[in-house]
Amino acid sequence: MGNESLRIAVVGGGGHVGLPLALLLAKKGFGVTIIDSNQRKIEGLKRGEFPFMEDGGIEVLRELKDSSLVFTSSHEKVVDADVVILTVGTPVDEHLNPDLTPVYAAIDQIKPYLRNGQVLLLRSTLFPGTSEKIHTLLNTAGLKIGVSFCPERIAQGKALRELQELPQIVSGSDEVSLAVAKRIFSTITSEIIELGMKEAELAKLFSNAWRYIKFAVANQFYILAVEKGLDFHRIRKAMMLSYERAADFPTAGFTAGPCLFKDTMQLAAYCRQNFPLGHSAMLVNETLPDFLVEQIKQEQSLVGLHIGILGMAFKADSDDNRESLSYKLRKLLQYEGAIVMCADPYVKDPSFHPVETVLKSCSLIFIGCPHSIYRDIKFGDHRVIDCWGMATVDTLAQCFP
Repeated sequence: MGNESLRIAVVGGGGHVGLPLALLLAKKGFGVTIIDSNQRKIEGLKRGEFPFMEDGGIEVLRELKDSSLVFTSSHEKVVDADVVILTVGTPVDEHLNPDLTPVYAAIDQIKPYLRNGQVLLLRSTLFPGTSEKIHTLLNTAGLKIGVSFCPERIAQGKALRELQELPQIVSGSDEVSLAVAKRIFSTITSEIIELGMKEAELAKLFSNAWRYIKFAVANQFYILAVEKGLDFHRIRKAMMLSYERAADFPTAGFTAGPCLFKDTMQLAAYCRQNFPLGHSAMLVNETLPDFLVEQIKQEQSLVGLHIGILGMAFKADSDDNRESLSYKLRKLLQYEGAIVMCADPYVKDPSFHPVETVLKSCSLIFIGCPHSIYRDIKFGDHRVIDCWGMATVDTLAQCFP
């Protein structure tokens, strides 16, 4: 049986999670319908415009231009699918508890068009136990629909490559749902890992909380070194040089984005707030901008000072600015009376300035996001606040001849 016999609808298919997966599945011969409520995004995709930065994305989209790939904002198309893949963001609320409203709202949108025998494949990060509750909810409504939870673990901008390289975790409410999930993902990657649905939900939360805590350790060490007048990046290089057990020690930097913080808080909520490591990591990572501003305030007044921030995305070489701590840094500087000028080569904002203008106008520069193009900047007499270590001129050879 060929892949074309399995029809797949991807709800939220114009986003960072749904779109790369949909394109890969279409390349593998599945009949794919991309459903997204953002009509402007759908029209852009029809014209061959990729809505965000993704390595190889525009090429794959154009390659599939004459295929059977369908773009629509109509949820009615769900009725024609054998498998419905749901990719919806799952934030935390103002009290740092999981907010599942977007997931249940999306299910309410598609529920009138669901039919018996379909499989609902959940790709969003979910609070543990949610997949089972969704399965019960649908069955209570008289819909004999299987549910599969298969968490995404991609890095923004690298999805098309990582989907094919990373093992895929799959789970299902029954043997049929599990078999469908295995069939779909085995076409794009060589390694499939089976878990129970709650195990799979926790695997995703554990993965992101682990990374968040690791970054917090680096940021805590950075703060400690700076407070003692020492060079964190020099120390880090020394401890990592030809020492395998420290090879995965990350550099300091703003730990942000749409996943790590909120998934750590979801895990804390699941533990009934008995997760001191997660909360401590949050306090360290979220207050790094405050620490940097306080260090400058000890030396000079910021009132009326022109200060530049280079990089407003949440990660390097990306146009994704969701939950970026560079915006918190800007707010803190403005609160202190500074005149802040921002630049980013990828994030589109009419209030931003060319990097040349920022460098010409500002004597104090913060590296908000370590885009690789900033490595070529000659800062001259500028004072550069760089928790990432990008502007560090010493190399290992110079530090340790």
